[in-house]
Amino acid sequence: MGLRELLHDLGKTSVEHQADALRSQSETAGGDDLTALAPRHPACVCGTVRTVTLPPRRSVPALVAEVWDGNGSVNLVWIGRRSIAGIEPGTFLRARGRVAEVRGVPTIFNPAYEIVPTA
Repeated sequence: MGLRELLHDLGKTSVEHQADALRSQSETAGGDDLTALAPRHPACVCGTVRTVTLPPRRSVPALVAEVWDGNGSVNLVWIGRRSIAGIEPGTFLRARGRVAEVRGVPTIFNPAYEIVPTA
């Protein structure tokens, strides 16, 4: 690491350091780059759950989790679920499924997922 990289690294905020660490953890876990997800293509995404919401729907419940990999985010939507044990903010997970574009946000419906333990 040269002097220029060291000075650049010293100028980063704690949030930028956390994002860099999360990005490298996501790459190590085998996740795709969330900024390069293509609609209608399968993807493997890894990252930390930022938010978990239950949108108000009249007929079918849906649990929505926003996953962030330090670079971009994707919404994971489980149709017919009100909660999933272990899916909460701060959880690191890996999910697989086909990407859809919903209101400009990459979204995966009913993904296969696994909670990845962090060291």
